[in-house]
Amino acid sequence: MADKKNNNDGPSAADKALERFTELMIEKIQTLQGDWKKPWFTPGATQPPQNLSGRHYNGGNSLMLMLQAEKMGYDIPVWGTFDRITNLNYVKDKNGNVFQARDKHGNKLLMVTVNKGEKSFPVFLTTFTVVNPETKERIPYDDYRNLSKEDQAKYKVYPKLQVFNVFNVAAQTNLELARPDMYEKLKAQAAGQVQQQGDLKSHPAIDLMIDENLFFCPINQVKGDKAYYSPSSDHIVVPKREQFVDGEAFATNTLHECAHATGADSRLSRHLGGHPFGSPEYAREELIAELSAAVISSQYGMSKHIKSDSAQYLKSWLGSLQQGPEYLKSVLGDVRRSTGMITQRLESIQQEMNKGEEADYSRFRPENMSAQQPAQESQVQAAKEAEPVEEEVHHHGRSR
Repeated sequence: MADKKNNNDGPSAADKALERFTELMIEKIQTLQGDWKKPWFTPGATQPPQNLSGRHYNGGNSLMLMLQAEKMGYDIPVWGTFDRITNLNYVKDKNGNVFQARDKHGNKLLMVTVNKGEKSFPVFLTTFTVVNPETKERIPYDDYRNLSKEDQAKYKVYPKLQVFNVFNVAAQTNLELARPDMYEKLKAQAAGQVQQQGDLKSHPAIDLMIDENLFFCPINQVKGDKAYYSPSSDHIVVPKREQFVDGEAFATNTLHECAHATGADSRLSRHLGGHPFGSPEYAREELIAELSAAVISSQYGMSKHIKSDSAQYLKSWLGSLQQGPEYLKSVLGDVRRSTGMITQRLESIQQEMNKGEEADYSRFRPENMSAQQPAQESQVQAAKEAEPVEEEVHHHGRSR
């Protein structure tokens, strides 16, 4: 939960961040209202945001950073806190002593600084405190996750939402001047992430997941014009790949239905069967699926266009967003959990693919046809974990 108020009865940092997120989302929905055939993100903004350590932001953080990058025209998706950026100026020797960075000739490098007048952008980080109520013992969250269910029951987990402010490393600092080699490397990496369109393939892991039924429920490709997820029978139906203009369109539409499927009662339990068609709850679920598919697509270098049958909810989404940030807060939470579940499955498939001829996908398939999916418990838990920005907020001491 975000802190309600601070000691001065003013809005908390989390409240301010949510208000800023809501303003950005309203601007995006208004843009889509004018032309719903536009993609959620322009090609330059589809690149997944990451921190200086190369770790990608996920869920709501990823979504909002892409919206901010699109709005401001940033084309290199690398972000960092003020402290993390400042730490580029220092190195630590084997004895733990900190010195100002130097070039190969021993000359001190130009200091990397945030440009004067630049405004930061908020990201959320959820941390967990694990306490035994009887003994008051505290243990690290990672240790708690490795306990048996019986031992976990002895502890209580208290989540805490924190806000950290980040800057775009390429556009809001003097990195291009102070570290030209690093700047060019980040620029080249960003350029290499853009997906080349034109064929019926999207990404190997996504294609394999769909074609070989390696998702959490069956994905049936049929000749037709409907794409949907059925909560009652727990399966996805999509038109055949060749019916789409390219592999990107096929993949992104299928990811939309996969996002719906994460809401099944056996997974993230968004009570899909209880939402009548056209209801506000149904519209909200469509927004979760659209945003989830847009975030995942960006991670794999693809642009997600809004589904034609989702476009009818644009007015509803706009109205709900304008009522206050709590609506977006709840949506972003579900987007984070949905994207976490899907991307972890894709990463697992990719790890298996890396084994080449020794790859064995049998461990994925029994889950497709079984109503009981105990292996999903770890997937659900992983989907609820914090945004991976820890490396941005822990920094070394440095000399002044």
